[in-house]
Amino acid sequence: MENETQKVVIIDDEPTTLLLLESAVESLADVVTVSQSVEAFSVVRAQQPDLIILDISMPELSGFDVCKQLKACPTTASIPVIFVTSHSDSENEHIALSLGAIDFISKPIDIEMCRMRVRNHLTLQSQRALLSKVNLELEAEKKQLAITLRSIADGVISIDAKGDVTFINPVAQRLTGYNVQEALGKPIDEVMNLRDASNQETLLNPALYALEVKRPVAMSYNATLISRTKEIFRVEDSASPIIDDDGNISGAVMVFQDVSEAVEMAVKMTHLTNHDQLTGLPNRVLLHDRVVQAIARNFTSKQSIALLLIDIDNFKYLNDSLGHQVGDFVISVIAKRLSDTLGQDATLARVGGDEFACLLSDIGSGYSAESIAMACLHSGRQPIEIDGKAHQLSLSIGISLYPQDAVNAEEMMRHADSAMYRSKSKGKDTFSFFSKDLQHAMHHRVEMDIKLRDAIENNSLAIYLQPKYDFENNEVAGAESLVRMVDESGKVFGPDEFIPLAEETGLIHQLGKQVLQKSCEFIARCNEEGHHLKVAVNVAAKQLANPGFADEVAEIIRSAGIEASSIELEVTESALMHDFEQTRDILNELSSLGVTIALDDFGTGYSSLSYLRQFPLNVLKIDRSFVIDMDEEQQAHDIVTAIVHLALSLELTIVAEGIETQSHFNGLKALGCHLGQGYFMCRPVAMEDFFNQFISNEEVA
Repeated sequence: MENETQKVVIIDDEPTTLLLLESAVESLADVVTVSQSVEAFSVVRAQQPDLIILDISMPELSGFDVCKQLKACPTTASIPVIFVTSHSDSENEHIALSLGAIDFISKPIDIEMCRMRVRNHLTLQSQRALLSKVNLELEAEKKQLAITLRSIADGVISIDAKGDVTFINPVAQRLTGYNVQEALGKPIDEVMNLRDASNQETLLNPALYALEVKRPVAMSYNATLISRTKEIFRVEDSASPIIDDDGNISGAVMVFQDVSEAVEMAVKMTHLTNHDQLTGLPNRVLLHDRVVQAIARNFTSKQSIALLLIDIDNFKYLNDSLGHQVGDFVISVIAKRLSDTLGQDATLARVGGDEFACLLSDIGSGYSAESIAMACLHSGRQPIEIDGKAHQLSLSIGISLYPQDAVNAEEMMRHADSAMYRSKSKGKDTFSFFSKDLQHAMHHRVEMDIKLRDAIENNSLAIYLQPKYDFENNEVAGAESLVRMVDESGKVFGPDEFIPLAEETGLIHQLGKQVLQKSCEFIARCNEEGHHLKVAVNVAAKQLANPGFADEVAEIIRSAGIEASSIELEVTESALMHDFEQTRDILNELSSLGVTIALDDFGTGYSSLSYLRQFPLNVLKIDRSFVIDMDEEQQAHDIVTAIVHLALSLELTIVAEGIETQSHFNGLKALGCHLGQGYFMCRPVAMEDFFNQFISNEEVA
């Protein structure tokens, strides 16, 4: 508290004395003067000064009377009082001191002496206030510290230099089973019974160890605390020595917490991380770890290891048609059967939705990968009853061997996966070993994937055009765009070599867009020559599954500056039925643009006529498989005849493909086909050759 904030009240009925006192004090504090003694008490109570200077001899109320009033009131009793008196007899001094006076100022007033006395008492008062403030702060800090230690969620115990407990908070009391009175003064080893969780051996208390090594230490990783009531807690944390300002160690403090739930949760999380929730089997992560370990164990001996990848055939159809709950039930049943078949000596894992893997880590000692695979196939063939109906399932299995065809865990998984797909392609319900042929096919697939991505990225896909001829006048009435891929060596790859790969990898969207763009640009080029060529472009099922496909087509046509009627999009029956509602909506959007829609490969799919009538179709193409056999097989001829009559009744333009002989040409013309294409008239030719042959020179076939 600074002097300028201090306040002094001077009470005296003599104006001269009052003025002298004020002049003596005003440089030391704010001064309030009172000349009427009856008003003194109310002024002091209102002002709450740091010091009162009070004259003894005053009319109405004497200084003694005023002092009595002040000392009787709790809010003014502690304010120090200096009496001003002209009396010097001991009787008045005794009275003044008995009333609580702290000093005297004698009349006549010595200003300098008065100032010194007041300064001393104001200094004392300031120091007293400061000390009081510090004491209050210390008390508040002590109280807050006690509350904090009681409230902290961890257990806190402190010990002295001998190792006896000097403090224990409520959490530590709960965990140890000792209350404050029982714990204080006892050795910490008695209060805290620490044991190793693995072997129950007694552990050295960290607080004692911190005293010994004179530095902070951590508690043993595997520590358990056995309470006085025999409860067991997993605990962890640390202890530190208590060092004073002089560097002396007076004890130690340890902070610890109950981590029982966290340890239990960690065990559960570890299990969940490494196991499949539905079946409880190891998952892909744990399987990979076990394959790595098995390879490491067998690296020197070169003992064979087998990895079987097992897939449930047609599971997606069953899961989609009967629901995911039924699908989960089927997976659980198959998992149980495979576990029973394999026993304890093999690692069975669930590595995907309907995929399992089996690791046989010692197939040289009685194990045979082939016999195990056959046993698994047999277990998969047993019918599964769902809602009272028996469902027949089967498995496809791929087998990879270490060190015969793989050198590490990743390669074993890839090879087993390739072998499993070989089993699928062979008709399912069988097993296949990974082989050199399969490895060659894998390498070829990887090479084709790289070539295809490069071709798409470099916009280097080649378009070949096969002309369509009008049966009436033998003139070219349009063409079909057929995509080819040409590698850096000039080798040309047909669509059968890369379209399935494009569909599998999702590249079909970029590929299809590029083919359509190039076809539209070619149409625009023909238009500039005065030829209005109509070009058909094949559309894959996955392209129709894209909700924005119609907008993409519209933008490509607009950018090329051609009429939408110049483009014909060919879709297959299977593509139409992939997602009936969405496909119909997209085809309606395309039709509204003015694009012609052709149904390709008619007769080879599985759609019904009632479905076909709901699509905006303009053209029907007769598949080449019927055309080729129509001269030799009456049935093929009858099918072609039926398709033609059907198309005519639906007022569809008919295009026959695969025409290879004059007989084919004459027969299809006689039946009433409108357009035809095939090797008999013209093979597919490169876009530039087509332009030179049919556009710039205006040649007619």
